[in-house]
Amino acid sequence: MQREQLSVFDMFKIGIGPSSSHTLGPWRAAQQFVQVLEDQGLLPLVTEVKILLYGSLAKTGRGHGTDIAVLLGLSGDDPVTFAVDNVTPKINQIRDAHKLTLGAKHEIDFTIDTDLLFLFNESLPFHPNAVTFQAFLSNGKGLSETYYSIGGGFVVKEGGESQHKAEVDLPFPIDTAGDLLHWCIKTGLKVSEVVSENEQAWRSEQETRSGVLNIFHAMSECMYRGSHTRGTLPGGLNVARRAAKLNKRLIGNNAYHNYDEWVAAIRKTGNGFQNILDWVSCFALAVNEENASFGRVVTAPTNGAAGVIPAVLQYFIVFCDGFDDKRIVQFLFTASEIGCIFKKGSTISAAMGGCQAEIGVSSAMAAAALTECLGGSQRQVMMAAEIAMEHHLGLTCDPIGGLVQVPCIERNTMGAIKAITASQLALQTNPDNAKVSLDAVVRTMWQTAQDMNSKYKETADGGLAINIPLSLPEC
Repeated sequence: MQREQLSVFDMFKIGIGPSSSHTLGPWRAAQQFVQVLEDQGLLPLVTEVKILLYGSLAKTGRGHGTDIAVLLGLSGDDPVTFAVDNVTPKINQIRDAHKLTLGAKHEIDFTIDTDLLFLFNESLPFHPNAVTFQAFLSNGKGLSETYYSIGGGFVVKEGGESQHKAEVDLPFPIDTAGDLLHWCIKTGLKVSEVVSENEQAWRSEQETRSGVLNIFHAMSECMYRGSHTRGTLPGGLNVARRAAKLNKRLIGNNAYHNYDEWVAAIRKTGNGFQNILDWVSCFALAVNEENASFGRVVTAPTNGAAGVIPAVLQYFIVFCDGFDDKRIVQFLFTASEIGCIFKKGSTISAAMGGCQAEIGVSSAMAAAALTECLGGSQRQVMMAAEIAMEHHLGLTCDPIGGLVQVPCIERNTMGAIKAITASQLALQTNPDNAKVSLDAVVRTMWQTAQDMNSKYKETADGGLAINIPLSLPEC
């Protein structure tokens, strides 16, 4: 069986919220469909397009912005560069004009209410997140393609491959935590150093470093923006943003004008336990409030869990003196490899595994990264990841109203705190005495995912989603 080769840039992707599986993935699928039409010379012949959303994409699609994502993707807009302030105006324009310009080149008649269909009671067997695009042509023929959004922005075309990245000869092929530990012991390299060597099989060291720092800047900009934006989250739950209010209370009279100065100002607030706890919560809230507002975020490894890793990284930067490009790259390298192991051995899709696949994986990634950056051994790094996931096993995905807000936003604060706790436990423990391995937890997570009732897998059919009135103003 061919190994799945994953890069740091597969785990960390810049995009627009609120969901990597329900927003970013369908967006990318729509772009791929338009590209297929162009490649086959069919784009000028298209007279009509139908979009069919199945399974979880249908049940929580409106709350996750799936309808918005596929329309922007078909329009030729890109989630990395498209201005977030233009999302609503662009969709309103399509709705009001009843026109859709495919690939920004070919205009067709399009009515959202009749041409974009939510098939709530239908699901395709390969994966719960399925979308079919149908193009009808002026010559009487047509083209239909189905795509699956399998989590973290990854997309699989029916009958095709999930990735188009060229296969390379990796110096350290890794599928499991056992593989990773083998290479670390054989070479003496840290986890981040193993990742660095593998990344050079795809691109230069400088290109990788520059790209990872770009990921960090997207994370930090999102966090900074979220910590200074007030208001109410969209979608109808009337959830008030809390990060800006918390930031203002915690920062006191310390002045600043940009992210770097903000870091310095936070440090002045002190190192007390309660203060640090509040700040970590603020960092995570800020990111996921932006995510819930169709802001630009980074999958880490998903949008729903986008706040955990930035919050723990920000904790490291502010309170552990980690504001250094080299150490930030080290942090993100280490985190990415743990995420890759979970994706290969289990899932990072909440529609497949519940919230353990999102918050649980992100917490494990953050715990491992923090442990290495604080001087932990390779075994302690993997032990930290194991501890963090062990205490997220079975976590359900039950978003109220199908929105990535309640309980999703607060779960990011919990995941971040658990990651820090897991790291501290690992750093104070001899890993030789560990009873549970990281690979055992990965297997257990996948078995739990398979046993979990489908109503707890991002369908809004169970849990809090059916027990909390939609009119509640707070979570």
